[in-house]
Amino acid sequence: MKTIGLIGGMSWESTSDYYRIINTEMKKRVGGFNSAKIALYSVNFGEIEKLQCSGDWEGTSTFLIDAAQKVEKAGADFLLICTNTMHIIAEEVEESVNIPLIHIADATGEALITDGIKNVGLLGTSYTMEKDFYKGRLTEKYGLNVIVPDEKDRKIVNDLIYKELCLGIVKDSSRDEFDRVVSKLSSKGCEAVILGCTEIGILLKENSTIPLYDTTKIHATKAVDFSLSD
Repeated sequence: MKTIGLIGGMSWESTSDYYRIINTEMKKRVGGFNSAKIALYSVNFGEIEKLQCSGDWEGTSTFLIDAAQKVEKAGADFLLICTNTMHIIAEEVEESVNIPLIHIADATGEALITDGIKNVGLLGTSYTMEKDFYKGRLTEKYGLNVIVPDEKDRKIVNDLIYKELCLGIVKDSSRDEFDRVVSKLSSKGCEAVILGCTEIGILLKENSTIPLYDTTKIHATKAVDFSLSD
């Protein structure tokens, strides 16, 4: 069993899901009293969020590189960044350590291709929906046609993530808004929708209109795969 390295805290609510999913899956596969070997470094999201808002991605990179190196020194055999948005600097983080990084978009792209999905909707922060680091990777590496909500709905989704979900606030009215956006994506030809923010899975578990791909669950499960692989 390899030691799983996690950079968490962005937000801690979704990081707790990573810890739960990884250990639940590990127990299912290995049995007995076994649990995952994990080295976790949890950052202060308040500091990261301020840098995001100011567009200081170099500053966020410094934070996460420091975290990654600490996780490596703690004995991790590979690394996960427990958030979609911060994969905007995934290359810089990976280059700073001597262990592999399991990219969340790769894990998601592989799951979609396995299921035969070609046209997929993407929900997440404005950074994830609008910048190319995520959509472009899915298109270039996996040939997926990625569709995002219109500008108005992108703002609604982003605001609900930062003003509610990242603060641990879960409202039925917000679930209804997400369901509405998901249904609009379905009407645009999406065969499935990526929950491309690790907090969205806290709110949405399923949708009767279209399959939902929870990146937290996909990424955490991929960590177990890698941990138990030769």
